[in-house]
Order: sequence, then structure tokens, then C-alpha cells
Amino acid sequence: MTKHVLMVVTTADKMKDDHKTGLWLSEFGEAYVEFAKAGYDVTVASPLGGKAPVDDRSLEGETPQEILDTAQYLENTVALDTITDGSQFDAIFLPGGHGTMFDLPDNEKLQALIRELYEADKVLAAVCHGPAGLVGVTLSDGTPLVASKDVAAFTDEEERETTLDRFMPFLLETRLRELGANVVAAPNWTSNVQTTGNLVTGQNPQSTVSVAEEVVNQLSK
Repeated sequence: MTKHVLMVVTTADKMKDDHKTGLWLSEFGEAYVEFAKAGYDVTVASPLGGKAPVDDRSLEGETPQEILDTAQYLENTVALDTITDGSQFDAIFLPGGHGTMFDLPDNEKLQALIRELYEADKVLAAVCHGPAGLVGVTLSDGTPLVASKDVAAFTDEEERETTLDRFMPFLLETRLRELGANVVAAPNWTSNVQTTGNLVTGQNPQSTVSVAEEVVNQLSK
């Protein structure tokens, strides 16, 4: 049976003070490439549907063509509210970009999908700012999903180094810790993946491939 992965990307294109933002392309593209290589069926969804904004800063420097090519899958994303059957998915993957900090934490449809999939022992993965989509998720017993779990996410130290912390609604590492997560932090801009059961998280863009590979590993069991 072909595995079906739901990738949920941001449609927020501005931070506070109208500072531009969006999706970090490599975090989407590198994971998409890994899932495609594994032969998975991938659905790309977002809070608003339609075209997902890409953060211009994620296009600076040398970006491999195969990553640039994945931008075509961001042209017409599926609106989250139109997904009526979460059981069709074997995994959900949340790539980052600062936009996620604004439209994923309070999205009730996303929270419901994540809870449904996680409690059905499907794979839940997020990288960099993608775990912003986890902060509002509670399990059926009311406890925060991330409580007492080893988690990696974009660190407060990395956020301050980008100098974008002043534009953020909250600091992701701090919020996860407040929810009871055991945030495991590696040195800035180094790959760091944490796995607790079917929850797989990565710290930064450098962690994306390893997170995607762990998703593939779990789905191949």
C-alpha cells in the first residue's frame, strides 16, 4: 500500500510590523524530495489553501534545483478545512518558516488533525518553527501533546541570532518548555533530531533531511 503524507505549510506572509515572512523552502523541499523518493503520495495543505508564500531569505545562497522545483507544489495547496478524513494519512509533517508562528498555533482544524493522527499512532513530524503547530494541541485526556516528551525546535538562542525575535508572538523553545516538553537543544545551526515514539522533531533547517529520513524509517516498519 502506498503511504500518504500530509504536509502542512504556512500561509502567513507577514510577521509583526508587516515584516515579510512565509515558508522556509528547504524545509519543505528537502522533506518533499525524501517522501517522493520513497514513493509516497503527498498532499500539501495550508490554513488558507491556495498559494503558500515562500520567505525570500530561504532563497538566498545556493539552493539546489531539485529543491527549487518543489515550489510548484506550493502553488495550489489544499485548505485545511476541506480535509474531512484524517484517517487517509499515514503521517503529518510540519515544515517551518517564521510564518508558522502566526497561523499554526491557534488553528483548531490542524489541532484536531494532529490529535487524531497522533492518537492513531500515525507519524507526527515537525522541523524548526514547524513545532509551532504543536503548541495548541491537547490529547483527548486534556494534556498538552508535547508534555514530558523529548522535542527539538528552533531555539531561543537561534531566534535571537536571527534578530527576528522581536517580531515573534512568542519564543518557540520557551513555549514548548512551558507546556512541559523536554526541549533538547544542540549548538546553533547543527542538525538535531529527537524522537519520542511516533513524534519526530528537528531543531532547524539543517535537521530537515534527518527528520524526513526518520519519518520514512518509521513508515517502513
